[in-house]
This record gives sequence, C-alpha cells and structure tokens, in this order.
Amino acid sequence: MGLYQRWQESIEKANPANAKKILEAYYEKEKNAYAKILREQKQELSGKASDLAAELGLSEDEFGGFVDGINTSLEAPVNVDELEADSDVMLRIVWNELYKNMHKAKADWLYNLPEWDGILTQEERNTLLKEYRQSCQAVSHKIGRNDPCPCGSGKKYKNCCME
Repeated sequence: MGLYQRWQESIEKANPANAKKILEAYYEKEKNAYAKILREQKQELSGKASDLAAELGLSEDEFGGFVDGINTSLEAPVNVDELEADSDVMLRIVWNELYKNMHKAKADWLYNLPEWDGILTQEERNTLLKEYRQSCQAVSHKIGRNDPCPCGSGKKYKNCCME
C-alpha cells in the first residue's frame, strides 16, 4: 500500500472527531513545510520520499497527502498512487501555480504566509489572485435584440428565434 493510500485510509478509518484532529495537526505541519520551502526558496525538491518527509517535518503518510496537494503546482506531476517511502521523488514547483492553487483550496493559512514576500511581490500576488478569480467566473455572450440571429437566417434576433 502506497503512502497516499495509507494517508487516506488513516483519515477514513478515524471517527469524525479524530479525523478532525488528524487534519488540524496535518494543516499545521503543512503550513510549516510550505513556510520552510518558501523561506529557502526551494523551487526543486528531490530525493527519497522518506528523506523529503523528514526534511519537511512530515510523517511518510502525511508526505503522501502533501504530494497530492502540491501535485497540481508541479512542472511534472507525481503519480501519488505509486508513491512509496523508498521512491525517488522530484518536485519542481511552479510558484505562480502554487499560489493560485492555495487560493483554489481556500487555504488562507498558506497563501497569507509572510514567506511569500521573498518570492512574489504584492503586485504579482494581486495579479495572480485577479487571474484566479476571473477563471472562476462564468461568462456568456448575451445576444442583443437587434443582433443578427445565431441560427443563420440573417434576420434580427427579435424577429426570428426570440419569439
């Protein structure tokens, strides 16, 4: 059984109160791991999964969850289903994607870390936030009454398909 499967199983098998405690403890460790990565500006982490977990202050199972979370922010995603303690792992982080994905996960304890100051300026972060918010908005083109009808008849919309 891989690290990620063990991580999922530990949460699923716990009763709701214990699962909440496990996740709260994990979020604190995750915050510290990201703070360390951002502080050291390590855009690339490589090595055995167990060594990286120890370096980031996570258990091996928690590292499986961490990799699953950061996977969408990597240049080359890692197959978390095949992740084992002795697996060689290469994590190349794309800072902009990481920042956007932290907003997507609504993880304010991560995107508000002061360590971001050394990587992205406040202006860059505002731009990324704006891009993220625009990507979530539904946009549709509304047909005006006097525009040509989209059915291709050549008539005005109000005299064709509007009725």
